[in-house]
Amino acid sequence: MLLIRGLHNLRAEHRECVATIGNFDGVHLGHQAVLAALDARARAAGVPSLVIIFEPQPLEFFRPQQAPARLTRLREKLEAIAACGVDRVLLVRFDAEFAAVPADAFVRDVLVDRLAIRHLYVGDDFRFGRDRAGDFAMLTRMGGEHGFGVESLATVADDGERISSTRIREALERGDMDEAARCLGRRYRIAGRVAHGNKRGRTIGFPTLNIGLLRRSTPLLGVYAVQVFCLDIEPLPGVANIGSRPTLTGDERVLLEVHLFDFDADVYGRHVEVDFVEHIRDERRFDSFELLREQIGRDVQRARRIHGLDAVAHGQAH
Repeated sequence: MLLIRGLHNLRAEHRECVATIGNFDGVHLGHQAVLAALDARARAAGVPSLVIIFEPQPLEFFRPQQAPARLTRLREKLEAIAACGVDRVLLVRFDAEFAAVPADAFVRDVLVDRLAIRHLYVGDDFRFGRDRAGDFAMLTRMGGEHGFGVESLATVADDGERISSTRIREALERGDMDEAARCLGRRYRIAGRVAHGNKRGRTIGFPTLNIGLLRRSTPLLGVYAVQVFCLDIEPLPGVANIGSRPTLTGDERVLLEVHLFDFDADVYGRHVEVDFVEHIRDERRFDSFELLREQIGRDVQRARRIHGLDAVAHGQAH
């Protein structure tokens, strides 16, 4: 997949395509349906498929304190879009200058003159341009004037309810990992690189992989049964805490720490992917390190049962 970083990197060879525009946070089953239709239309027309996304996402620019936690970082989003067979992604920087562009100017300058789109997929509630003046009706009218089609696909539903990034985020926040997985078409996953931590877990028999989140906020907080991928054996079962570790630090920084069962290997610097299987409990502060250690022991036993393993660990890692 070709990534075009910024409107200034558009070239003549990028003209002629079938396109869609959106945040695509999570690349859930609804998004996947759009990308499948995009791919089919592009192949039928003999032109590349193009996804237009923004960085930061518009709400993060306009109201950063109110913007919801992302389901996926940019890297994860791009990987998921590529897995759907998309040919190109245009990553547009969303800043004050871009936000001031009138909707009709965006259509003429970008969609028509620079991209020469043949067909465009957007949600029927899609709004764009200065003061969010552009909508589906404007796109349809301008498409008729400039020779491109505009289409909104039927909503994809699960259990009678529309699949959306907001719905998935709410499911994650209440610990319903099964609903989140149904809407995503896969388990919820966080990826990152294993970094050095304070190694406190080693002193009580629960060493952890410390994984950098590299995100402003996360929709998950608490303790979970997890599976880890991208190491020499996969999947590896474990238990994870995602939070600020109030008992140990009182730090506001949110970390992902994963304890793998019966595992003892140096994997610092490795890129791993963590799938969240089941919510075990919310994060909370304990009055002593000993009470925290006892609770971690119970969490490990619960996670081992969830994974179908013996409740008591054999050969605990050091």
